[in-house]
Amino acid sequence: MRLLLIRHGQTPSNVVGALDTGRPGPGLTALGQTQAEAIPGALAEEAIDAIYASPLVRTQLTAAPLAAARGLDAEVLEGFEEIAAGRWEMRNDMEAVRAYMETASRWAVGDLDAMIEGGESGHEFFARYDNAIAKVAAANPAATAVVVSHGAAIRVWAAARIAGVDLSEAAKWRIYNTGMCALDGDPQNGWELVRWVREPLGGVELEDARALDVDPPMLRSGR
Repeated sequence: MRLLLIRHGQTPSNVVGALDTGRPGPGLTALGQTQAEAIPGALAEEAIDAIYASPLVRTQLTAAPLAAARGLDAEVLEGFEEIAAGRWEMRNDMEAVRAYMETASRWAVGDLDAMIEGGESGHEFFARYDNAIAKVAAANPAATAVVVSHGAAIRVWAAARIAGVDLSEAAKWRIYNTGMCALDGDPQNGWELVRWVREPLGGVELEDARALDVDPPMLRSGR
């Protein structure tokens, strides 16, 4: 199958760089809505068979224009939510952002016992995200499915699950609001990276250079 993992559109918390991972979460900014509305045109050549979103409001709002354009329902699926920030929820200072991202990056290189206090461990994150991916794959074994999810969750899961990933290269990955990770494969045989789109699917002009979006380089060498 082909799996298109798309980060949600911009939220007010992205603008101020806050670690906002709770439910139901914020909606989209005006720019975030524009980013979402640009997705159908950007994916016009993709034969999309199913659309999924996380339980957080921002992913469902991002998926809505594509679902409407394709005449599909966007199914809300547990497991695709953002990595829980725990004790750092709603903070945007460097200490909190660094601690959050460094803990998540340890999971991608195999340290699954690392724990976000008040949040989750690597074991818990991969269990729920892998389970959600498996449900999508089982329902769409020879199809193309879109999953609208979250920046840190997509990056950590992709770095750990894509075959042959060079972690020194993965350290440079970014994914702006409505950026995309396109994969071919399945949970049994593994995943191959087809395309990593850092910029919004609607084009680089939909980036917000002034936003303090918490998506810094994630993986560090020497770990």
